[in-house]
Amino acid sequence: MEIIKIANQIKQKGGKLYLVGGAVRDELLGRKLHDEDYCVVGLSQEEWEKLVPQAYQRGKFFGIYDIEGKEFALARKEKKDGIGHKQFHIVTGKEITIEEDLERRDITINAIAKEVLTGKLIDPYGGKQDLKKKIIRATSSAFCEDPLRVYRVARFAAMLGFEVEDNTISMMRQLKQELHTLSAERVFDEFRKALSTEKPSSFFEILKKAEVLDVHFKEIYDLIGSIQPEKYHPEGDSFAHTMMVVDKSAQMTDNLEIRFSCLVHDLGKGVTPKEMLPHHYGHDKKGVELVANFGKRLKMPETWIKCGKTAASEHMLGGIFNQMTAAKQVDFIEIVSKSKLGLDGMKIVILCDRWRENKIPEEVVFAQIGKECLKKIDGKYIEQKYNIKNTKKVGELLRMERIAWIKSNNKTK
Repeated sequence: MEIIKIANQIKQKGGKLYLVGGAVRDELLGRKLHDEDYCVVGLSQEEWEKLVPQAYQRGKFFGIYDIEGKEFALARKEKKDGIGHKQFHIVTGKEITIEEDLERRDITINAIAKEVLTGKLIDPYGGKQDLKKKIIRATSSAFCEDPLRVYRVARFAAMLGFEVEDNTISMMRQLKQELHTLSAERVFDEFRKALSTEKPSSFFEILKKAEVLDVHFKEIYDLIGSIQPEKYHPEGDSFAHTMMVVDKSAQMTDNLEIRFSCLVHDLGKGVTPKEMLPHHYGHDKKGVELVANFGKRLKMPETWIKCGKTAASEHMLGGIFNQMTAAKQVDFIEIVSKSKLGLDGMKIVILCDRWRENKIPEEVVFAQIGKECLKKIDGKYIEQKYNIKNTKKVGELLRMERIAWIKSNNKTK
């Protein structure tokens, strides 16, 4: 597909084609382009469809089309006519200008267009200047018409490392009640994208600042003010610790299941009785149910939930692995190795949990030792050594031999 060819065809009919949205933003920032969205101005729907018959219309009323994976939309205006994310009246027409189309967009840095044939930037709301200042700002008061924008703003802050200006934070706060109208799928999608950024903590910090964190992320919100022993956690309360851990995980892995596990490993601290603070006895076991509830409520993949539950229930033992008896070490290795998180995933959780500013944690050895033990001491090894096939007896001997192997090979004890 030749964009220039389509743009020229549109020009011949009296219209213009613009590159819009995230593609323009990322191009100005020197970021890699992922999606290309185009806006068609000056053509009616009938004229557009006749001009480009290969365009596949997505939906009946939005004037959005796909051509070879690229999105083309007729210039449009939107008017809210109800509560929630989907209650909009869409107006398209050849008389709608590019400026009017840009006005309906959420934030100024997403409300910049580039004319395809001339390269001219259309920036009526100061998006280019906000990019330079690293500021996220609502394009207009129409921001409040869509509650999903609350999570989009927080996600963009995490993705770009930008600050959110105060008036936009205020508008996000005003949308708190409407956030309840959002589907779990849409919330999870924004959460997933935020978790994939270089600094996921910004997503939660912005929602906290806007006083909306408790709507869909109650388990994370409950960590605020849950103090910890200063000797082990000079970074602050359980929320501050969790933010530090999830950001460290983003530096160590692209695996979102592991990043999620790091985010939720300490959820149990959010329900610690105040009279018990700063200690959090049993928070590892309490966290399992909280992870399950959190995951199910936002309809997360089952693998995420399973990994998170393992991180919550086993991270305390992983942190004191070298202080445990060989028998308990074998139990820990077997449980974690059979989980979706696995020994390598748990190793990242433990490293991130124990990380402190300017202080690298002690080496975490259980993953390497565990994998070597399981590889060398398996069912086949037992059957050959003892010349038996009895399943129950093999299991008993397997545990005994693994304990003996750990005693002989874990030099850190």
